[in-house]
Amino acid sequence: MTDIRTVRIRITGHVQGVGYRYWVQDDASDLGLAGWVRNRSDGSVEALFSGPARSVAAMLRLCVIGPEAARVSSVEVQEEGGDAPSGFAILPTE
Repeated sequence: MTDIRTVRIRITGHVQGVGYRYWVQDDASDLGLAGWVRNRSDGSVEALFSGPARSVAAMLRLCVIGPEAARVSSVEVQEEGGDAPSGFAILPTE
């Protein structure tokens, strides 16, 4: 049995224009996670993380802090099912 967890998150606060997406991509890749990150037109950042549950939990803790210039107000987490993506990408704004 594999211990794979996939979550979709929405981060609000001062999280656009501060390098948040690139920071997420670097840290998620370092943790061996697959998924994606993108800015949302409402000013939030959305991401999908998939990988070992322990690594996903570590990434969620990091997202509450964010990169140095960010000011995170909230991180909403939604469990996801389905197939995990491969690699980690920065997607266009939606």
